[in-house]
Amino acid sequence: MNLNLINQNPPLLTREQAAKYLGISVSALAAWACNKRYNLPMVRVGRLVKYRIQDLDDFINRNTIGGEAA
Repeated sequence: MNLNLINQNPPLLTREQAAKYLGISVSALAAWACNKRYNLPMVRVGRLVKYRIQDLDDFINRNTIGGEAA
């Protein structure tokens, strides 16, 4: 196993972790994925759903209204 690959790619978050990161319920995040309500990329690993932190941050930035641009 090449451990350098692990260091280059941040770990994927579970649906529970991603929901907590976004401050929403797990069921809301699952509904968004099922209904394709928002363009929030996810990674399927078999029947598991995972999220990249960078995708969550991009989602937050796209949906931020007002304030100064980061």
